[in-house]
Amino acid sequence: MNDYITIVEFFTNPIFSASMISSMLMCFGSSLISVIVFVKRRSLVGEALSHAAYPGIAISVLVCAPLFTSKPFLFPFVVLIGAFISAIIGMKLITFMERRLHVKSDSALSFVLSTFLGVGILIASRIQFTHPIWFGQVQMFLYGQSATMMSSHVVLYFILSSIIVFFVVFLFHTIKLISFDEVYSKVLGMKVKFVESIILILIVLAVVIGIRTVGVVLMAGMLIAPAATARMLSNKLSTMFCLSSIFGVLSGFLGNYLSVNLSIYIMNRHAGWKISLPTGPMIVIVSVMFSILAMIFAKERGFLVRFYRMEKFRLKVVFENFLKDFYKINGGQSIKGIKINSICIIFILHKFGFLYKKNKLYFLTEKGKSKARRVIRLHRVWELYLFECLQISADNVHCSAEEIEHIITRDMENELSKILNDPKVDPHNQEIPVGDL
Repeated sequence: MNDYITIVEFFTNPIFSASMISSMLMCFGSSLISVIVFVKRRSLVGEALSHAAYPGIAISVLVCAPLFTSKPFLFPFVVLIGAFISAIIGMKLITFMERRLHVKSDSALSFVLSTFLGVGILIASRIQFTHPIWFGQVQMFLYGQSATMMSSHVVLYFILSSIIVFFVVFLFHTIKLISFDEVYSKVLGMKVKFVESIILILIVLAVVIGIRTVGVVLMAGMLIAPAATARMLSNKLSTMFCLSSIFGVLSGFLGNYLSVNLSIYIMNRHAGWKISLPTGPMIVIVSVMFSILAMIFAKERGFLVRFYRMEKFRLKVVFENFLKDFYKINGGQSIKGIKINSICIIFILHKFGFLYKKNKLYFLTEKGKSKARRVIRLHRVWELYLFECLQISADNVHCSAEEIEHIITRDMENELSKILNDPKVDPHNQEIPVGDL
């Protein structure tokens, strides 16, 4: 039975430490850039640039293969330089097609993505026969292979991540202004093109950092998921940067941890199975899971909170309509004569003090009557506003009032009363109750 790898071993054992630290640095740098890309609504740029980097990788190996035999430590540096140059060319081509040829953004991205990937695969097929030893190295960049990282990768990724952090920190206010209002930035005299060029380089750096770990195919996930998670939890850009980087680092850590220990767990439970969960896809899966959890449980935007607010409002409408109808039919004296759709409504209103029971009949309490009068008042005040101020026929104001009566606040009610000079009757000459609740 295999033993599980402890957290300490992931950072101290030479077999695991390079992969763990490199992945965390990669996710850290990519998550910072993902916020900029997300805010600028250019999330699919990462997908296009990751594919655009592949020909540079293949060409670097094809041209510099003799150097790798005598100086293998040069391989990661040369390959990433080639990827960087190729991705820059791809980004320039996208920009040229959008601005000069007036090609739509999605079409330009799709063209660069498919064309560069096709060229990269074509060159890689040539390497398969001319340099078969290095063909596997080229292929690993398609899907990532963080398990084979070395200490040189840690140094390289630390440098690249530090560059990204440096520019994000020192250009934060400029990036913020340009991302949200580029026209105003130009009016203030900012060097928008210069900063845009830096942002472009940072995006390419993030792509170059990530493709060795998660691969060309999955890199887009690391340029979308961390920022999407942070956006569900905050409206503030600086907080988004912090949260995105935290979730990015956690994704890198948990991706490595689960990749190893989950594989061990599965093989321990099923002795006949030979399974290995790749680290790159696990990192992306963890990052996406953070996004899904944030979408469900986020305090303001989460699905559960939104569902709770919708259900709360729906029940409010049901209860207010019941009280209003009850009051209008018999003044709240008894429940006899009103059609009841659900006993649950009676039970809840009774529990909260809007109804009381006497001789097997239910009556409106003073609290219930006051609430009913307020709903009727808001309904009739809104009808009068539509009739007098918007010149809508009295026959056509009822439906709108049925909807709006449940969302008019106290301030809105006071403002309407001022506009209508404290009205007494609605367009149908019905009395408007005094607002006493």
